[in-house]
Amino acid sequence: MTTSMKCFPLTPITTALLLLPLCVAAQAQTGPASASAPTSTVVVQGGVAVVTRYAGSDEHLVAPLLGVEYAHASGFFLSTQRGLGYAGSTGGLSYSAALGYRGKREEKETKGLGGSSGSKYLRGMGEVKGSATAHLALGYAVTDWLELQVATEQPITARTNGALYSLGAAATVLSGGRNTVVLSVSANAADKKYMQTYHGVTAAQSARSGYAVFTPKAGAHMAEGGVSWQHKLSSDWRITGMVGAQRLLGDARKSPLTRRATSPVGAVYVSYSY
Repeated sequence: MTTSMKCFPLTPITTALLLLPLCVAAQAQTGPASASAPTSTVVVQGGVAVVTRYAGSDEHLVAPLLGVEYAHASGFFLSTQRGLGYAGSTGGLSYSAALGYRGKREEKETKGLGGSSGSKYLRGMGEVKGSATAHLALGYAVTDWLELQVATEQPITARTNGALYSLGAAATVLSGGRNTVVLSVSANAADKKYMQTYHGVTAAQSARSGYAVFTPKAGAHMAEGGVSWQHKLSSDWRITGMVGAQRLLGDARKSPLTRRATSPVGAVYVSYSY
């Protein structure tokens, strides 16, 4: 049994650097399993994240970052962040396929168990419904310290919400002892449906909100960059911190809903595995 520590974020691709995924082993059966090897892993995490209220917002809020994941040695997993799916690896190639959920976007500020959401600047834009999504990702380890990844997020329900496609790279610049530091960059593109849903303004929305009518094209959507640091407190406990930035591109940056094209993001959380 070989194990590779691959993280396939099943939160929306545009917030992958922000809402750090539970990083559990994606295991592939490549030979006889060790009798002492665990058949499953459970990871529980808790912390906080600094997020924007919506892509293009100039408002930030501190949101709870909570999660739990069960991963079986066969590769199947069930996660509050990654969804329900399968992940594995063979040689330098890693892969993941899962069902997840893309949350709704409110047209006003609301509060709930997950913290505050929505924005007064979306008033009149209507609510964007949440949707079940399919997530596919492929990664390739170029070296021991550099991995490349391609991924897509496709809506299964509320298909007018549109799809995202991303390219990314992660470089482990420090690994040894109790500390691991990873630098990551990514960029994504969106189809026309996604751009219209999250950055466009129809004539009806314009009449209600006061924003000018805007019909964005498919294309470049967002670039992200960040650095994460994980400190191993013990064999079971870890603390992880992350800081980074997101920048809207193309027509997403030109949208009348965009109040700030570049936004800082960050998170810190503690995780326990058993």
